[in-house]
Amino acid sequence: MAKKKQGLGWMEWLRGWMYVIHEMLFQRIMASHLQNPLALPPVNDLTCIVTGATSGIGREMARQLAEAGAHVVMAVRNPKAAHELINRWSESWHGLPLNIEVMELDLLSLDSVVTFANAWNARLGPLNVLINNAGIFSIGEPQKFSKDGYEEHMQVNHLAPALLSVLLLPSLIRGSPSRIINVNSVMHYVGFVDTEDMNAVSGKRKYSSLLGYTSSKLAQVMFSSVLHKRLPIEAGVNVVCVSPGIVHTNVARDLPRIVQAAYHLIPYFIFSAQEGSRSALFSATDPQIPEYCELLKADEWPVCAFISQDCRPTNPSEEAHNIETSFEVWEKTLEMIGLPSDAVERFIEGNEVTCRYGTRSD
Repeated sequence: MAKKKQGLGWMEWLRGWMYVIHEMLFQRIMASHLQNPLALPPVNDLTCIVTGATSGIGREMARQLAEAGAHVVMAVRNPKAAHELINRWSESWHGLPLNIEVMELDLLSLDSVVTFANAWNARLGPLNVLINNAGIFSIGEPQKFSKDGYEEHMQVNHLAPALLSVLLLPSLIRGSPSRIINVNSVMHYVGFVDTEDMNAVSGKRKYSSLLGYTSSKLAQVMFSSVLHKRLPIEAGVNVVCVSPGIVHTNVARDLPRIVQAAYHLIPYFIFSAQEGSRSALFSATDPQIPEYCELLKADEWPVCAFISQDCRPTNPSEEAHNIETSFEVWEKTLEMIGLPSDAVERFIEGNEVTCRYGTRSD
């Protein structure tokens, strides 16, 4: 029996960091062909849910989709802040009234995710685009756990979006052709997932916020790849991971002040929120994305579609191509988020699925 891999080999690790550094230094040149803001195709008939829509690239996505005519649902932890934003946008907007609504969603609570999904599915309406944008990178912070008992990066960046994606499948199938867009990160190239220690508590690897963040982002790509395989073409639901590039707002609030100051000194290399929103907006609206996803499915490609910050298809990391680990991440994730292993198949058949979360009162 082959010995289980304990981490990235030093060559993989070095290649990963080279990729990250290359992205930071050259992303602006690579994306120089893109308009800012990105011109969107007609989206009047789209219903989109955007998580983490009150700040950073999520705020840009929600605003631009709404101004282009989409029905946008801001899924946020702070509804008051979302309503204030909508009022500001409406005051400065001279087109048709913006079709935006606000729903509460706290990704640090899996009960909240189930409550949100149940409330949305109960409408029996279509959902065309789910943008799992909300994420955290608590640089330099000690290890923290959610009330569900999971390491916070793993829960917010991977587990909660995975649960939301699966639970919203009935609405996404009604809205097909539909898309699940996962806002990922170039940092997943230096990530490694230990499926026996998703919470990073065993002590095998010393915990750091970097370890928490990179492993959660890689787990998201791996889970997305298996979900992409599990969804038959007839379901009409496509799964895409995107890299927004190195964006100032992604992590700035969690950075020490001295590092934030350094960020301000290198604005040429770092994308603004508007620039960082382009790859997700492109993936959410471009008519060729479903064709590309179907092509990958037909070719039995080991990973899901991954769109880089310059809105071009690219390959996720070498480790993301590890099919065996990806299926382990899939099984472990479903177990952690309280869903049966055949949840996706049951939703596709139109059956009900019970989740371990969402039935308790806080």
